[in-house]
Amino acid sequence: MGQIALEGMEFFAFHGYYDEEQKIGNKYGVDLYIGTNLLAAGASDKLQQTVNYEVLYRLVAEEMLAPARLLEHVAHRVLDRIMAELPHVRKVKINVSKFNPPLGGICHRARVTLVKRRKQQ
Repeated sequence: MGQIALEGMEFFAFHGYYDEEQKIGNKYGVDLYIGTNLLAAGASDKLQQTVNYEVLYRLVAEEMLAPARLLEHVAHRVLDRIMAELPHVRKVKINVSKFNPPLGGICHRARVTLVKRRKQQ
């Protein structure tokens, strides 16, 4: 088992509990960690034996486009999509952050973290 990480992805999106947040939008950050077998790709140097970073980024970007009330919901959608579309992935961990959340005070970001593991077969 190995890990692929895409850290520091940034998106402007229209998520938020309040209607105003969904109208004006905000900056969001995403860190993605994929657990998969990397030994074959390490030995062969062939892209088809690993998880393509571009595909991972595209899946995250597409889910970030669809507005949601909660960061938890966005994170859950990304996890489900990766597990559905990439059968070699054994585990996914995602952090979704909202920069400068509207809390009435100083807070650089609010973050949720979710983890999903594929059931053993």
